[in-house]
Amino acid sequence: MLVNQFLMLGAVLFCIGVYGVIARRNAVLVLMSIELILNSVNINLLAFALRNGSADGHTFALYVIAVAAAEVGVGLAMVLLVYRNRKSIALDDLAEMKG
Repeated sequence: MLVNQFLMLGAVLFCIGVYGVIARRNAVLVLMSIELILNSVNINLLAFALRNGSADGHTFALYVIAVAAAEVGVGLAMVLLVYRNRKSIALDDLAEMKG
């Protein structure tokens, strides 16, 4: 495959992820959209590493995977805490949080 096709796939996945973050009301679906954005970044990093013939893109992709794993752990913990207190994970309800 050509590098352009990988970059196009990454751009399409990134756009779908951004739309998911903007349009969704459910916190779990927003987290999944953020994961989609991070995976599109990984595809772009690997495509550029393939084009340049270096291992730098692979290294950065591993860092992005580690950050994505940490984001999932913290994000799901926050979603569970909000669900426990509010009995809903709708993001519209979180705009009126009180201390």
